[in-house]
Amino acid sequence: MGSFSIWHWLVVLLIVVLVFGTKKLRNMGQDLGGAVKGFKEGMKGAEGATEGGPPQVGGHTLEGEAKKETQSKA
Repeated sequence: MGSFSIWHWLVVLLIVVLVFGTKKLRNMGQDLGGAVKGFKEGMKGAEGATEGGPPQVGGHTLEGEAKKETQSKA
């Protein structure tokens, strides 16, 4: 197993280009770049939201009693 030389990588690259074509590879690269950019923007937004402490959630308080349900043998 070891390392591969530059010629191995060039042959692999040539085969990939022949199989997929340059247009398909370019589209996949653009899609991947857009996904990474969106992920980074999402992480920046998440960091800004957590800096002010936990988010406040408005709602109603429910009051009641919790009772343990017993099973009767028939």
